[in-house]
Amino acid sequence: MQTRDQTVAVVRLVVIVACALLLVAAAAASPTAVVAVSETTAAPATPAAGADRGAGAITPRIVGLLPNPVAPDDAGEYVHLSLPPGNWSVDDGEDVVTVQQQRPGPVLVTADPEAPLDPPGGRVVADGLALSNAGERVVLRRGGANGTVVDAVEYGRAPEGERWARDGAPEWRPVGFDPRDTVPLGAANATAFVLPDAPAEPVAAVRGADERVLLAGYTFASQRVTDELVAAHERGVSVRVLLDGAPVGGVSAEQAARLDALVDAGVEVRVIAGPHARFRYHHAKYAVADDAAVVLTENWKPSGTGGGDSRGWGVTLQSSRAADALADLFRGDAGWRDAVRWERYRDDRTFERADAATGSYPTRHPPADVRIERVRLMTAPGNAESAVVAIVDDAGDRVDVLQPTVDDGPMLASLRRAAERGVRVRLLLSGAWYVAEENAAIVAELNRWADAAGVPFEARVADPAGRYGKVHAKGVVADDVALVGSLNWNPTSARENREVVVALEGEAAAGYYRESFTADWRAGRGATSLTDGLPPSVSITAVGAVAAAALFVKRRLTIGGTDENQRGDRDGPVG
Repeated sequence: MQTRDQTVAVVRLVVIVACALLLVAAAAASPTAVVAVSETTAAPATPAAGADRGAGAITPRIVGLLPNPVAPDDAGEYVHLSLPPGNWSVDDGEDVVTVQQQRPGPVLVTADPEAPLDPPGGRVVADGLALSNAGERVVLRRGGANGTVVDAVEYGRAPEGERWARDGAPEWRPVGFDPRDTVPLGAANATAFVLPDAPAEPVAAVRGADERVLLAGYTFASQRVTDELVAAHERGVSVRVLLDGAPVGGVSAEQAARLDALVDAGVEVRVIAGPHARFRYHHAKYAVADDAAVVLTENWKPSGTGGGDSRGWGVTLQSSRAADALADLFRGDAGWRDAVRWERYRDDRTFERADAATGSYPTRHPPADVRIERVRLMTAPGNAESAVVAIVDDAGDRVDVLQPTVDDGPMLASLRRAAERGVRVRLLLSGAWYVAEENAAIVAELNRWADAAGVPFEARVADPAGRYGKVHAKGVVADDVALVGSLNWNPTSARENREVVVALEGEAAAGYYRESFTADWRAGRGATSLTDGLPPSVSITAVGAVAAAALFVKRRLTIGGTDENQRGDRDGPVG
């Protein structure tokens, strides 16, 4: 006979599953924008008989294509070649361009030599092919149209404003974007801190700046940070701000008011947006203040740096090398045509009001001055994902990960490998309402796998227990290496967003963040309250139904357009 509590639990189950089915039905009924998958395949380049194979010889090959530039009539299309001396031709089955090469080197074949944005280097041949946006086969031959084929590239529908690069990672990338290498920055003194415990720390370096302040972020709505930037500008500091112009949910009225105030005071504010955008989202969160570099997991708004809600991690590096490296990144990101001045971008736009976080939390984990033995700067797209995987793969003792949520992929796979070789792994995910059920399903699945495999892997959903509002940090501690930055563990963050992460090597920093992690871990749990009280078999059914619905909807939201008005509807960062 059922007890009253079991009856209530079953009723809750019916509501949960019904909501899940409604989500699926709503998603299935909604029109879905179709994105053509652009899988470029390149045939291996084969030198013609008799070609020079000696030291320093160049293999004739197609190294890049821009079939679909953002321009009227696709002005600026090009084929980028690497050629040894000789007579060559390139064709698409309809037109043929001949190239007479006197000395080895790169060649840019384009009918519009002045049109390409950020053109690759090389000798320009002012002739071109009418490359199809829908995809076609481009062939490089020795000699004329009937010559020997030495290389070929076949591509599908070409993304607008993106170029294909042989051996690129990814192969298709926005014009104006080139992945960066990991930057070694040497040793540094630093202040490690967590939020909401230490809201004064993110702006401390700005308050003391005399020469430069460069602030990069995803969203910005903090009156306190606005006041500090204006004060810095008024005392003669060069102040620049770079943000995302189309965050998920749009730009709030509060953010617009803060940015208007900065511009009115004389501060340069730019937002990355529009059809030329190199990144799906400019999601990095950092600041340069003279010779100090601040790297955060949190947004510049009351819930983040203001200490009003989110559990976040941050570090201030007293390092001219770190500051200069981030300043170089800032200049590169703010200096392209997709970085639009705020006063021009905001014309004729309306903004929605949003409630600001007003939570107040105790300082249980105060900041600490630490010595970092070695600092490395990692960025996405480019190197952050592979660097995180390498750091986890190198761990021999324990790995702790704090994330809003995780997708199955290389980073999560590295945690599984670590556990399989005996490393103790703890994964703590957010219990916020918008990811609670999805994270409960992830936690349940991972813990079942760990139990079945007999490996030291445990996952939990965080319970703030009055110490913060929700988990927003993206942090890792692997042995004596701590990772702090904006990188979410999902493919969009790793491969399409601008993200910044610093690897902090040394027992002092690792110990600081692990202590905070452990305190948060102790309050964690293995399931969310929505399924508490359900019989085990029923609970698993509920979690599975909701997780399946969430995954279905999430996959559909990943498909979208490329113009600025659609960016906010595409699969975006948790924050």
